[in-house]
Amino acid sequence: MQHKFSHYTCSLCGAAYGPEEVTYTCPKDGGNLDVILNYDAIKAQFTPKKFMDLPEASLWRYLNLLPVTDPGGIGTPLRRAGWTPVYKSQRLAQKLGLQDLWIKDESPNPTASFKDRASAIVVARAAEIGAEVTVAASTGNAGAALAGMAAAVGAKAVIFAPKTAPPAKIAQLIVFGAKVLLVDGNYDQAFDLSIAATEAFGWYNRNTGFNPFTAEGKKTAGFEIWEQVIRRLPENGKNLTVFIPVGDGNIISGVHKGFKDLHALGWLPQVPRIIGVQSTGSAAIANAFHRGDEDIQAVQADTLADSISVDLPRDGVRAVRAARETGGTYLTVPDEAILAAIAELGRVGIFAEPAASTAYAGLVRAVEEDLVAPDDPVLVLNTGSGLKDVKAAMQAVSAAPIIEPSLEAVKKVIE
Repeated sequence: MQHKFSHYTCSLCGAAYGPEEVTYTCPKDGGNLDVILNYDAIKAQFTPKKFMDLPEASLWRYLNLLPVTDPGGIGTPLRRAGWTPVYKSQRLAQKLGLQDLWIKDESPNPTASFKDRASAIVVARAAEIGAEVTVAASTGNAGAALAGMAAAVGAKAVIFAPKTAPPAKIAQLIVFGAKVLLVDGNYDQAFDLSIAATEAFGWYNRNTGFNPFTAEGKKTAGFEIWEQVIRRLPENGKNLTVFIPVGDGNIISGVHKGFKDLHALGWLPQVPRIIGVQSTGSAAIANAFHRGDEDIQAVQADTLADSISVDLPRDGVRAVRAARETGGTYLTVPDEAILAAIAELGRVGIFAEPAASTAYAGLVRAVEEDLVAPDDPVLVLNTGSGLKDVKAAMQAVSAAPIIEPSLEAVKKVIE
């Protein structure tokens, strides 16, 4: 089998492996693997301008920088993942005292979350290696993404989800035709069970912080930020700061990988500063960052932001490095601030679920603590639609009044 990437390297010990030597994590120490492209060959064949000429309005416009071959699926949701919009919100910027603020909104993805990026690449990889069944553990979004991308190409998917996952997310899994198993436990227990099932039944595992190809899908958001925002900034201006919500750590490490790929190609002179934001009730990675180490210690996660509620993050080391290596930091915000952020984003037409609004809540705190200057260009990554968790969204706003069907009743309310 001919591969589009050079090799893997372990993020912990640095060991190198050929494309067919390993599938998931480092056999020596269990470290997450980085997929290493053949940068010299890419530079010899492509320039930024030629690379930008790819016409497809999806993550597949970056096929030349992805470690999978073209998966087909033209005319299906698989080919619609990615290339999400970037909004420049003047009202939010003015409220926060910023000159330039962008919101990159992932809710237009086919299953309404950022996780479609990873699942699209994993489904392509599963087809390459002839895997008949792909499995994942998920609090909802990753599972829905896998179920939707698999359904798009007629593949089989099995999802282990905590029974406490929001009903809207479970509904997506079932409607997309996945085999759904609700676990009487938390995400971490569902994760461990999915690994056991992978080993027992020979399934292909999509789990974040386990399968190296998930970060390869998520890095495409970094490519888009480069193309949509960074390339349009003044050449001698200030560096972009990116706020990213963090749970397992795979989104922030994936976006960081995208920037690092572009930097290695010489197309991105300076990697943006990355600031990770966690809920105070699920802050294992932030804790390690502020201790100054990479020892990710489990917490007892307790937050309404279910998509980033994780006891033991599986991609914590690379998540710590994403902030540290870019001059960024980690912030934590309480659930009250997360709910307030849902309402704030809603007032400019963006409907965010709690995990997604966490990034904006982090920006609010960063402004309060002078971690960003008024002239710093800032981008907030909104990772999923508020329709994923309507119950949480209703906690963020006042209930609508119930009135009699009369004009007098309307007058009473509006007065």
